[in-house]
Amino acid sequence: MPRFSANLGFLWQDRPLLERIDAAFAACFRAVELHWPYDTPPELVRARCATHGLTLLSINTPLGQTELGEFGLGALPGREADFLEGFNMANEWATAAGACAIHVMAGVVAPEMQAAARDTLLANLRTAAAMAPEMTLLLEGLNQHDKPGYFYSTLEAKAAIIAAVGAKNVRILFDSYHVGRSEGDVFGNLRRHLPLIGHVQIAAVPNRAEPDEGEVDYARFFDDLDRLGYAGWVGCEYKPRSDTDTGLGWFRKMNVTLS
Repeated sequence: MPRFSANLGFLWQDRPLLERIDAAFAACFRAVELHWPYDTPPELVRARCATHGLTLLSINTPLGQTELGEFGLGALPGREADFLEGFNMANEWATAAGACAIHVMAGVVAPEMQAAARDTLLANLRTAAAMAPEMTLLLEGLNQHDKPGYFYSTLEAKAAIIAAVGAKNVRILFDSYHVGRSEGDVFGNLRRHLPLIGHVQIAAVPNRAEPDEGEVDYARFFDDLDRLGYAGWVGCEYKPRSDTDTGLGWFRKMNVTLS
């Protein structure tokens, strides 16, 4: 059975971050991952995780100017200095908190800017990978239903970026929800891209709720992860149908154990 982490960007959203960490421990998770935790001092997060023996996995790079529609800066031509400032902040926060990975957000790009955006992202990733050689940099494609215009939404696009960057610490974040919404064939894509996968996340397709419903048979998915030898964590990045603790009944329903 894979190891599961609680994504505290979606779970227990009614509580401050440190209390979400407490709740994850109480629910028997052994790892947590975050979205944008920058308003909480990293030393407090490190201490709270250490108190519970929790592994802190990852955070996201800053979104940029969301009021202008930005959703990440990695592939935005003309925003290179802002991206590097944000990445440096993310790396410093993650290092101080004890995290081991950063999701580098590419951003929303206009169709006519695709070529320039690719060059920008390659240059930014090469710089970021050299700045943080001990940190895993994760690339996640967001489906075009949820985030129209996001720079990439397919695994092939991310694999091509990783090959062009040529840095060993740049990996794919395989979010089965986004894969299912963007291109389908979650099982085949998992097998094909496993060598490049640095982290896995799950949610029901297409409604992003607990993974005990929808188009993806997650019991089979977990079996495939074991059979393929995936040794990383599986992030529970879903939007609970009601309150988080009630929704955790999916573990019992699917005969999943957390510890």
